[in-house]
Amino acid sequence: MVKKDNKKRLSNWSTKDRFTLGAMLAPFLIAFLVFMVVPVGASIVLSFFRFDMLGTPEFIGLDNYFRMIMEDKVFGISLANTLYFAVITGPVGFMLSFILAWFINELGPKARSVLSFLFYSPALMGNVYFIWQVMFSGDSYGYVNSLLISLNVISEPIQWFSNPNYSMTLVILIQLWMSMGVSFLANISGLQTVDPTIYEAAAIDGVKNRWQELWFLTLPSMKNILLFSAVMQIQASFSVSGIATTLTGNPSVNYSTHTIVTHLTDVSSVRYEMGYAAAISVFLFLMMAFARIGIGKLLDATGK
Repeated sequence: MVKKDNKKRLSNWSTKDRFTLGAMLAPFLIAFLVFMVVPVGASIVLSFFRFDMLGTPEFIGLDNYFRMIMEDKVFGISLANTLYFAVITGPVGFMLSFILAWFINELGPKARSVLSFLFYSPALMGNVYFIWQVMFSGDSYGYVNSLLISLNVISEPIQWFSNPNYSMTLVILIQLWMSMGVSFLANISGLQTVDPTIYEAAAIDGVKNRWQELWFLTLPSMKNILLFSAVMQIQASFSVSGIATTLTGNPSVNYSTHTIVTHLTDVSSVRYEMGYAAAISVFLFLMMAFARIGIGKLLDATGK
């Protein structure tokens, strides 16, 4: 019904109105074409070639993809690390950011403003994760090591970011801490836009508690905001690299925090195997696209 109304409304527009609309949309469409469609298309085409930026590109078909899946052991490790990382930071970060936004939205305006700023601040500070490097420094002067030694829990400093037993866990915690800010801000903004009168009407219709309000009213009312929040978490969880390489090195010990983006950077910027790097980027793009589709279907189920 909405689509029919929109079509009818557009059919009543004059040629001048349509031209004005087209002129307003043109810069955004051109930017989307130049910065999104063209790079993705170029990566797909380049993934079928062997190219080192010096010689002429050589068509090799699916060899880059066979190499990636069948021969590249480091890619296998980076894929496992990325999936492990994404499964934890994606859903957990998404749910935590929404739950925090939901609770803080119930507070008064002053408390809500202060807490919103505190939770969003890590996203504003860029390389603030260096704080964690000081806290978990591998010598006895690191805050965590110093505390544990003083309590006689350990007898010598732990190399937190060099030990595979701890490095991935720490990077996950730091990424969660840093990535929740944007999703949190989007969620609390979405909660502010929900019409409060729907809760009064729902109470008359039989909605009895806050959980029913959340499932049948709040979530469906802010589905677009939730989708944006989920996409941001997907992008953050699948594209993590800078935090891991800065804190644990590149490569990390036993490739413990080596992700697909880290491997992609190594292949493209160090070895200059641009065709193979393009194949990896296409694979990562497909992973993120399927994750986006899955999240969309889950959100469509809310309120049913």
